[in-house]
Amino acid sequence: MSDDTSRIATTTLGTEGPAVGVQGLGCMGMSEFYGDTDEAAARETLETALGVGVTLYDTADMYGIGDNEEFLAPFVKAHRDEIVLATKFANERKRDDSSYRAIRNDPPYIRQAVEGSLRRLGTDVIDLYYMHRRDPAVPLSESVGAMGELVTEGKVRWLGLSEVTGAELREAHAVHPISAIQSEWSLFSRDVEQSAVGAAAELGIAFVPYSPLGRGFLTGSFTDAATELGSGDFRQSQPRFTGENARRNADLLAPVRAVAEAHGATLGQIALAWVQQRAAVHGLPVVPIPGTRKSARVLENTAATRITLTPAELELLEPIAARVAGDRYPDMSSTSAARE
Repeated sequence: MSDDTSRIATTTLGTEGPAVGVQGLGCMGMSEFYGDTDEAAARETLETALGVGVTLYDTADMYGIGDNEEFLAPFVKAHRDEIVLATKFANERKRDDSSYRAIRNDPPYIRQAVEGSLRRLGTDVIDLYYMHRRDPAVPLSESVGAMGELVTEGKVRWLGLSEVTGAELREAHAVHPISAIQSEWSLFSRDVEQSAVGAAAELGIAFVPYSPLGRGFLTGSFTDAATELGSGDFRQSQPRFTGENARRNADLLAPVRAVAEAHGATLGQIALAWVQQRAAVHGLPVVPIPGTRKSARVLENTAATRITLTPAELELLEPIAARVAGDRYPDMSSTSAARE
C-alpha cells in the first residue's frame, strides 16, 4: 500500500503505446544471474512496486530458461489489468546444454517463442514483445513482419526492439510501429546516444534503459565482482567489474557521491535520477527498469523519480561514461555498439 505522494508519475510508451509508470521493474534477477533468490521476498517486491505505481514489468524467455516467466505468472494473473507485461525472444538456450547460446530472429522461431511465453506467463496476450537481440543475417523486414502478424492476431499488443542502432530502429519502424527500444543506458554506458536515442526521439518511440544502475556498481554496493560476489553471479565475467578496471571505475563514483550528499540521497538514486532526466534532455519518454529483489530497494529506486539534478550537477556527472574502463560484456558482438 502507498499514499498518493509516494506514487510515481506516468508516461506513454511510444505515440500509440500504453501508459506506464515512469520507472518499471526488471525481473531477471528474481530467477537467475545474481545468485540465490528468496522467492517470497521477490513476490513481495512485485506487490510493493505495483503499490507505488510501477506498472511495467520486464522479463524474457531466456531468464532462467523460462523460469522467470513462470515465476511471474501468479502475479500476472492477480493483476493482469493493472500492469503492462513485457517479455522478449531471440536468445535461445537449452536446459540440457548450459553452454548453448544462439540468436534467433527467423519467423518460425518467433512463432515458437511467443507461444512458449504465453503459456509460461499464463496469459493470452503479451503487452510489449521485444526482439531481445538482432541477428543481422535475418532481414528486419522478415522478423518485424512476423512480429507484426502477432499484433494482428491479438497475441501481442505492442512491439519493441533491444540493442538496435538508430538505422535499424528506423528500418523496423517502417515495417510496423515500434513502441519501445530497450538498451543499456546509464552514467557508465552511453553508446546508445550515438544513434539510437536520436532516432527514437525522432520517431516518437520510448526508451527503456536496462541496467540503469550499472548492474549495482553505481550504487557502491560492490567494488570488485571477483572478490565480493558469489560464484553464481554473472557480473564476475563482465570486464568493467573486476580487477584493475573495477578499481579505476570505483574512483569514477566520487562526483556521484558528492551529488548524492547534496540531495541527501543514495548513489543509486542519483544514477537513476540522471537516467530519468534523459527524457527532458533528449525529448522522449524514458522508463528505466532497475532490477531488484527487495521491497526496500523498490521504494528507494522510485523515490529517485522525484529528484531533479541541477545543470551544474549534470555537468559534474557528464564526463563519467567516457572514462569507464572495460566493455559492458566480454563479447560485445551482439550489442548495437558493434554495428554502429
